[in-house]
This record gives sequence, structure tokens and C-alpha cells, in this order.
Amino acid sequence: MLPLVIISVLLAFTSGNPCVTGGSNSELLLSLSKNLLRSLEGQDALPNPSVHLALRLSNSHNLVKEGNHLNMLKNQLHNDIQNSLSSSQAVTGLLSLYTLALKSSCYDLNTITFTVGETRETLLTHLKKQMEQEKEHFAFSHRPLTNYYQYSLGVLALCVSGIRVNNHVSNKLIKAAVHEQFRHGDSESTDTYAMAGMALQCVKEAGSHVHNAADLQTALDKIKQKLLAARRADGHIGNEFSTGLAVQALLAMGSQVAECAASMEAMRTDARGNKYENPMALSQILPALHQTSYLTVKNKECLNEDNTLVLEPIDPVVVLPSETKVTMMVEVVTSSGGNALYSVDVPKGSSLLEALELLAATNTDFTFEKELSLWGPFLSAVNGEQARQSDRRYWHLSSDGTALSQGVGDFKIGAPQKITIKNSTY
Repeated sequence: MLPLVIISVLLAFTSGNPCVTGGSNSELLLSLSKNLLRSLEGQDALPNPSVHLALRLSNSHNLVKEGNHLNMLKNQLHNDIQNSLSSSQAVTGLLSLYTLALKSSCYDLNTITFTVGETRETLLTHLKKQMEQEKEHFAFSHRPLTNYYQYSLGVLALCVSGIRVNNHVSNKLIKAAVHEQFRHGDSESTDTYAMAGMALQCVKEAGSHVHNAADLQTALDKIKQKLLAARRADGHIGNEFSTGLAVQALLAMGSQVAECAASMEAMRTDARGNKYENPMALSQILPALHQTSYLTVKNKECLNEDNTLVLEPIDPVVVLPSETKVTMMVEVVTSSGGNALYSVDVPKGSSLLEALELLAATNTDFTFEKELSLWGPFLSAVNGEQARQSDRRYWHLSSDGTALSQGVGDFKIGAPQKITIKNSTY
């Protein structure tokens, strides 16, 4: 049973503040669905399964465009995953999102196969193998092969697909939740708590974890407590980009998140202010604003769906470079603790990526490499030093000492500031 204080917080969470309901919120949801659908046009990167999942969990659809995107997933993304599996790379998170995206379109998962070596096996068989590799990694490192977020995604994807999750696999997630091991760097990871909450709630509803039912419930209570405790004064949970998953998890775990709850209002306010321009970010808040979650994919039937989502033609927007320049200091801190300091003047409003490109073009001592992810580009090497997932390292970005919640392609340089790029562990 939750402590009285948590129940009180939960009641406050569901009540929230008065908000504008009805037409205004419905129009916003429709506008966000159109924005997400429009993001599919002219994309250079791999098709994003998270975007597809969010479109399928929305109330309004454009079935032709969604069908075209599904075909892209089954071809381009499928081939990318095939290459990763063939080279023995860990792709738990991407394979899980691919599974959820296909499931959201009611696609027969047994018809999707990958060939490794000379053996051809189904997607779900490969996902089970990925989870076994994740679990086996605990034996010598006491942590999953990738991270707990991807591990949770794997549990969720198997569970909603009707696959019984091995008790040994789910027990690792239960223990990690109870012992508060969901961290990213020095901070607790709200995103991971949220994804673990949806995964373990699915395991609970599947009824296959009867021998450890008490431990499972303890983990779910802990996760709910952590999510509620992460609420900020402005209504967000964790930060602006973790609130969508947090609300999804609370809904999945049975909390009544009212349309006028502070967290819902916080997401709507930021959405109206174009905070969620990144398609990946938008794909995580849209299901929450529809008051649904990834867990509902389990029972999706794809019958009699609304097919009225139409994109109106829009005039291209030409953004002229700003004539105002701002000074950006860049500090690079290596894994050994050494540091280097640079300075560059950049047009106000430049993305951090554009600013770093300008710095590299004007200062031969500074170099960087980037890779693409579902969230957009991220730094993989700076001044010749790598921060690789295989080494559980990444480049931590902060501005004037405050960690960035956006990536290099989304964060804008609007004022003079010091950007610190630090090789960090997780």
C-alpha cells in the first residue's frame, strides 16, 4: 500500500489546475498530429518507429501516409537492424520500438524475420535473444548490456506481443527499480522509471509473475513514488522531455491523470510554444496528451479507424541568418580530466551543432564527429577522443553549469554562454 503522503500527492496530481477544455485542446491535438505526420516528409534519416507508434495511438489518422511509413520501416529500418544483428551489435531498444510500431499497425509479427549467419528467425525470436544477452551481462557487470531504458523497452515489447517474459529477465528489472538503480550520470532517469513502469505493469497484467507478485508490486509502487516525487513546480515530471513518458507510465499503472492535471497543462503550454519540434520528443508526448500509453498497443485492433487527418499545403519558411552575434565559450573535458577552452562568435539563434561546426571551421585545434540517432545527431568524438556506448561513456553537455535537455541539433544559442562538453560515464 502506498504511504498516505504519496496518496495525497497522487490526488493532487489528478486534480491539477483548471484548464481550457474541449475545442482548444482538441485543436492542439489535431495540430500536433499533423506536425508529426509532416515530419515524415523529406526525411533523410531512417524512418522512426517511435513516430509511427505515436501516430497509430492518436485518434485521427491518415491511413495512406501511415501505410507508406510502415513500408519504409519494413524496408529501410529493417535492413539497418539486419546489418546490426549480422555484426553482433546490441540493438535491443531499436528492435523493441520496431516491434511496438508493427504491433500498433496490427501487423503479423510472425511474418517479420531476420537472417544471421544461415539461420532465419522471427523478429520476436531475435528480441528474446537480445534480452537473454542483456540478462547474461549482469553476471559479470551487474547491469544490462545496453541500459535499463532499452532493457525496459525489450520487456514491454515482448509482453505486449503476447510473449511470456522470462522471470529471470523481469526479476532483474524489478530489483533495479526497488534498489533505485535507474540513473543517467549523477541523476535519476525519469524516462527509465517511466519505461520500466509500463513494462512491469504489462508483466503484472499478463499474470505470469505469480511467484514474485509481491516483489513486482513493490517495484511498481517504487516507480510510481519516484515519478510523483519528480514533479516540478511548473507541472513537468523530470524535465520537459520526460513528462510524456512519465504521464504514459502513470496512466498505464492505473493513475487517473485528468485532462486538466498540471503535467498535461505543462505539456500543452510547451507544445503551443513549439518546444517539441523534435519528432522524437513529440512522439512521446502525443500519446500522453491523448491520455493513453504504449501499453495499449497490446489490445489494439485497428478497426473502423478515423481517416480524416489531412495535411494542408504550407508555404516554405525561409529563415535568414541573424546579424546579431553572440559569444560562445566551449570547454572540452576529457575522460582523464584534462580540459581545453575555445571561443567563437556565432549568429544568435544558431543550433549548438551549427555553432560547433563554425568553431571547427575557424579553429583547427577543435574537431568533432557526430552520429545519428532517433533523437537526431549526437557527439561521438571530440578532439579525437571517443565516448562510446560500448564503454558506457557519452559526451555530457551543459550550458553555464546546467545540463542540456536537448541535443546538439535542437539546442539554440540565444545568448552569450559557456558550453561544457564532458566525457562522462553512465
